[in-house]
Amino acid sequence: MIEVLASWQQENKSLQLHPGDLGWAWQIGASELAGRVRTWAVNGRPVALGYLDGGTLLRLAIAPDAENDQELASRMADDVADPSRGVLPGGPVAVEARLGGVFRSRLLGAGWQADELWTPMIRDLVEPVPRPDVRIEEVGPELAHAQALVHRASFESSRFTDERWHTMTTGPAYAAARCLLAYDAQGSAVATATVWSAGEGRPGVLEPLGVHRDHRGHGYGRAIALAAASALQEMGASSATVCAESSNVGAVATYSSAGFQSHPEVADLVRVG
Repeated sequence: MIEVLASWQQENKSLQLHPGDLGWAWQIGASELAGRVRTWAVNGRPVALGYLDGGTLLRLAIAPDAENDQELASRMADDVADPSRGVLPGGPVAVEARLGGVFRSRLLGAGWQADELWTPMIRDLVEPVPRPDVRIEEVGPELAHAQALVHRASFESSRFTDERWHTMTTGPAYAAARCLLAYDAQGSAVATATVWSAGEGRPGVLEPLGVHRDHRGHGYGRAIALAAASALQEMGASSATVCAESSNVGAVATYSSAGFQSHPEVADLVRVG
């Protein structure tokens, strides 16, 4: 399914679930991750894939040639609405569906509501990416502990550990990924990013990028974003992509400063009852 998901990534399409999203989630282990993946097929061919993130958020990708399939959209809408079908639990839940206007229309017509806004941001990789003005290191086993420390200091609720890094890097998606660390002038690791390719000529994704809480406001976010874009360019990606919470103006400004262009905002859809 990771290979299929990679084949669905196309330029000039709305950002949707990327193989890198599953690659990052691989840290929880293959069996647990597999239990969170939902697939839809037509005549035996996978046409949609969902990842249950955090238990109540379904993140979706739809095959580009199936995004306007009325029958598929109706089936998916029925499946996510009915807890007995095992796609989403009962109670308040959310769906991240950025591609597939027919499916989104079905949910809105059934009473789902728009939730928080996200800003897709894309940096084209045709032209050379400027080199950041800080030291960047690619993370291997010897730097896994340092990356885990910076990541936890960047995201308060993170459970990322050395052990999770090693589990993640055994997954098949990591064959097309790199973890990066940025250092300050004193030699301290201050920012981190992991980048994931979907193959030559396809959009790559930053998932995730963070700056240590004690080192913000010094341009390290821009530096690691440039390093991430450069790494994806070396890997043959056509663009570097990320989706930032629109309310996080600092993140949007950071990506903008690194040459990422904002695209029209998109909202998750929520079922409140």
